[in-house]
Amino acid sequence: MPKPILVVMAAGVGSRYGGMKQIEPVGPSGEIVLDYAVFDAVRAGFGKVVFVIRQEIEEAFREKIGKTIERNVDTRYAYQSLDKLPDGYGLPEGRSKPWGTAHAVLCAAEEVDAPFAVINADDFYGKNSFKVLHEYLVNARDRDGIYDYCMVGFELSNTLTEHGHVSRGVCTIGDDGYLEGIVERTKIRRFGDEVKYAVSDEHWEPIPADSVVSMNMWGFTPSYMEELHRRFPRFLDQNIANPKAEYFVPTVVNELIEEGKARVRVLPTGDQWFGVTYKEDRRVVVDQIAQLVKNGVYPARLWE
Repeated sequence: MPKPILVVMAAGVGSRYGGMKQIEPVGPSGEIVLDYAVFDAVRAGFGKVVFVIRQEIEEAFREKIGKTIERNVDTRYAYQSLDKLPDGYGLPEGRSKPWGTAHAVLCAAEEVDAPFAVINADDFYGKNSFKVLHEYLVNARDRDGIYDYCMVGFELSNTLTEHGHVSRGVCTIGDDGYLEGIVERTKIRRFGDEVKYAVSDEHWEPIPADSVVSMNMWGFTPSYMEELHRRFPRFLDQNIANPKAEYFVPTVVNELIEEGKARVRVLPTGDQWFGVTYKEDRRVVVDQIAQLVKNGVYPARLWE
């Protein structure tokens, strides 16, 4: 069997961060967050990496990645663009927003022929997260018409920033450990010792700090690509006139669960997630990685 594939969604430029945060150095030898994700994936056993990028950032992205990652693992590129649509559909006038994470994954379809993981380019997930994900994917098999998927679940308190609010997919999990559904909370933040999410601009509701949330760290069999391809025209038929509508990975997952077509095992991890959502977060990430290097989790020169 071919080794699992890592699909990295790297087309976005962080508007709140104010720059191309995917290639900001955070490690002691100039490593970027993505270096650590791929390093963890390779040592876990993933055999190929597919970066989904926009062509306008390709030169800067490949220059940085080419010096490190391409020398250490089979590396491919796929391109997400607004006009990458099914036959019969044209780009609507005034559309400038990307079509969403599910569209990004679909853009990598030609490079995926084995069970695969999906992650964000600007998130630090941790060594154990890739280990449990790989262990699941090497045995993932669709059986009796039911798709065999998984998701790494993080504790909400391990995914917050001190510098603003965040969006998180809050999970409902059955007693059997399988995902029952995800509700997107677009504004979650700390208020002293409490964690709350915004119901409106004026009203915030408490949410348990130990809630399990999705950080877009998924594991799929190739059937997921087939479902994305099948469902995208329906999404366009319903939303093409809405310039802000997005085709999301969790939305398709929820649909498949509700239809009884997929089971999604939630893989718990105690890893501390961190990422650069705001400029102020970068210092925290640098300090966290420095501590992990000091503790021997990563070498000071990652790819040596």
